[in-house]
Amino acid sequence: MTTTPAPVQRSTSFLQLARGIFHLSAVVAVTVWGFLAWPLPFPGVLTGVGFLLFSALLWALFLSPRPVLRTDRFGQALVELLLIAAAVAALLDFGLFWVWAALYGAAAAVVGYLASNRGA
Repeated sequence: MTTTPAPVQRSTSFLQLARGIFHLSAVVAVTVWGFLAWPLPFPGVLTGVGFLLFSALLWALFLSPRPVLRTDRFGQALVELLLIAAAVAALLDFGLFWVWAALYGAAAAVVGYLASNRGA
């Protein structure tokens, strides 16, 4: 009889939750940047909705818990790093101090790395 210890399951689910929160905040940051980077109403709304759809599509295709396009962990890490880089660029364009944007990017990358290693 083999059972999985409870602390390993708890840490894995915590890492997946943290990873999901980082992904959601990245999609929100890119979407808000799309709305605010161009003048409203015409190009701002189109770019905001476009970036929302594009980032959500990339997340659903590659990074969701059950991705449509299964790739190896290196391809998944590349897409995750591109999403994180877009969020960091959006935070920097908002005028956020660069240290906070760098800390967000580093924390998101570390949580993504740990969550992908625990899930494998």
